[in-house]
Amino acid sequence: MVKRTLLIAFSLSILASGAAAWFVFLARPPDPAEPRWVRVHTGATLEAVAESLHTQNLVVRRAAFTWPARATGWGAQIKAGCYEFDESAGAYDILRRLRAGEQTAVSVMIPPGSRPEFIARRAARQMFFSEEDFEAALSDSVLASALGLDTRRLFSYMLPDTYHFYCTTDVQAVIRRIKQEMDALFADGLGALGAKHGLDQDEVISLAAIVEWETQVESEKARIAGVYLNRIDRRWPLQADPTIQYALIALEGGKRRLLFADYKLQHPYNTYLYRGFPPGPITNPGRTSLLAAADPERHDYMFFVASPDGGHAFNVTLRGHNRDAARLRAYLRASARQAD
Repeated sequence: MVKRTLLIAFSLSILASGAAAWFVFLARPPDPAEPRWVRVHTGATLEAVAESLHTQNLVVRRAAFTWPARATGWGAQIKAGCYEFDESAGAYDILRRLRAGEQTAVSVMIPPGSRPEFIARRAARQMFFSEEDFEAALSDSVLASALGLDTRRLFSYMLPDTYHFYCTTDVQAVIRRIKQEMDALFADGLGALGAKHGLDQDEVISLAAIVEWETQVESEKARIAGVYLNRIDRRWPLQADPTIQYALIALEGGKRRLLFADYKLQHPYNTYLYRGFPPGPITNPGRTSLLAAADPERHDYMFFVASPDGGHAFNVTLRGHNRDAARLRAYLRASARQAD
């Protein structure tokens, strides 16, 4: 009788253990259609982590995660970060990765021709720092000085590309890494190209930033850069409309159509009033604009104006420029009448 009782108890123990193992380690939700992300913030409770896993359909029951986490003591060792799990992940594997801090890198895309607040917003969506943290770092004179720059130029070194970081990476480390990519680009030959045309790295970036806002037509970029260098060679003002826009953004908070009065704006970035490059780059130029500025097209053009086909018309003489400008104004008036 005793043996039978022990046998029954042993069998029940085996069944219970098997049921517990199934409950904890084997019971899984239906395979998700795509990998799921879980973000664990610093100080998150075990219950909050379990809720995130359940919401993402990575565990069938919250207890399937919290029970082994408490039993093993691993629940107190979960690391903050961003984690991607696929359909093969079970509760034990998820817990192991969270305990080890085996994060998945997130993508941060830096677009060209941007403004600091726009990039700050995009970066903050992926990272644990805030928009305000990113903008503050770009305005940090100590950080800028450590990188050999000042705060007027630091943002222009945010080389457009897609970068991969752990979402817990410090904001200053992110900025340092992106700035290093810009330095590497110049060290890899861009700096030597600019030097052939008498331009240092800062001047290449300043010119490229203007080109970036001037046109989206790739084939025109080197030609436009050449126009600006021709003006510098003749000691003309750059007369670059994008620098007026930059000044207006600083004063008014956004872009708008330029008025004749704007060209008389008393502002250090008004390149109609002040010769040479502006005090700092107006945006973060992309690779094609940087290449155009470092290796501009050599020609005799001194003027260009937007054309109805979406590009620009280039001229050597003011007379030809005025003719093309009049053609553009006529086209715009006709378009406005059709819209009415």
